[in-house]
Amino acid sequence: MNPFEEESSDKGDDRARDLIHDWNVVEKSQARTEPVEFDDETLRDGLQSPSVVDPPIEQKFEILRLMDRLGIHTANVGLPGAGPRAIEDVTRLCQLIVDENLSITPNCAARTHEKDIDAVARISQKVGIPIECCTFIGSSPIRQYTEDWTLERMLEHTTYASKRCSREGLPQMYVTEDTTRAAPETLRALYSTAIEHGATRACVCDTVGHATPSGVRSLITFIQEVINDTGVEGIKIDWHGHRDRDLDIANSIAAVESGVHRIHGAALGVGERCGNTSMDLLLANLKLLGYIDNDLTLLPEYVQKVSESCHVPIPRNYPIFGTDAFETATGVHAAAVIKAFRKGDRWLANRVYSGVPADEFGLSQKISVGPMSGKSNVIFWLEQRGIEPTEDLVSKIFVHAKKSDRILSDKELLSLVSECDPHADQG
Repeated sequence: MNPFEEESSDKGDDRARDLIHDWNVVEKSQARTEPVEFDDETLRDGLQSPSVVDPPIEQKFEILRLMDRLGIHTANVGLPGAGPRAIEDVTRLCQLIVDENLSITPNCAARTHEKDIDAVARISQKVGIPIECCTFIGSSPIRQYTEDWTLERMLEHTTYASKRCSREGLPQMYVTEDTTRAAPETLRALYSTAIEHGATRACVCDTVGHATPSGVRSLITFIQEVINDTGVEGIKIDWHGHRDRDLDIANSIAAVESGVHRIHGAALGVGERCGNTSMDLLLANLKLLGYIDNDLTLLPEYVQKVSESCHVPIPRNYPIFGTDAFETATGVHAAAVIKAFRKGDRWLANRVYSGVPADEFGLSQKISVGPMSGKSNVIFWLEQRGIEPTEDLVSKIFVHAKKSDRILSDKELLSLVSECDPHADQG
């Protein structure tokens, strides 16, 4: 049994304030008055990654159920306009939401074309629930130049899509691709037109991962002004980020602090090129910052399921969910964790040498043995497995570890135990 998995009392916020001076909250932005919402793009935008496998529908069901249990509000379940398989999968995923009475709601990507919007409408009518239609169109000058688009033509498509969604009874999120590189006058014209004709959400997209946190704040402030100028109440703003500059989480936090209502992401950050905002790390960071209070103990299962289903390996040093995240063999670090455990204090053990409390995410600290370890590592490892840490055994393992060029595996350590005492109980 791993002692870090034993139940212990919750020491609470008061204890955290006593033992951790948190500079992150010294200049924290004004508290939000609305809850943060989440849109999971794993099963649509995430599958555009050139290296992922589009999983079979049964595995998509499992992923969707996990999203729901994590408290994620909406899921993009596909782009029906892409063809027959997309239509079938979207239909079955929406039917699952109906059959199992899930809280999560579906949305679908759609170009500003009749074919795409009508495909969403037919599925909505068939399963009997509203499906948010996420109509998208490019907005940046570089895209306009490449495609030979005029603003007039873009506005015609925008008007048509918004009117079509309204006619079909589809709630509409209007999406401008490459928003973070678009001109203000273009964005004002596009969003204003979409809202005038029925769009209820304005999605701001960092399609190529261009933005920085300061850019996010400036852009969101501008979009809020555009929406206010329309005079239409109740319009919500979404943020859809990519990780080309590895700023996805920082940008999403900036969006939350700027008043964005809903943030998009995908498990493990899967998606085109370098991927989307990592949904798992986004949830973890917003919980640590106090913006959400979701039970995130299922996050490891969610991450693992997407990894297996989409054939996306999890890097060993991936934050929180990589195998190295909460493992240490360094003597000084491990000694502090072990001392916390000796006090019978799991809360302390999960924080004394970790900026992320493992227990918040259904995980635990792991003490290993390697060339940087002290004898306390060896003793602790043995005790965890119910093996008596005799002086001879501890010395044998310690000397062997010091000669190694890496952390010793459990198999290697158990072999050393057997050499010292063939009849030892190895847990």
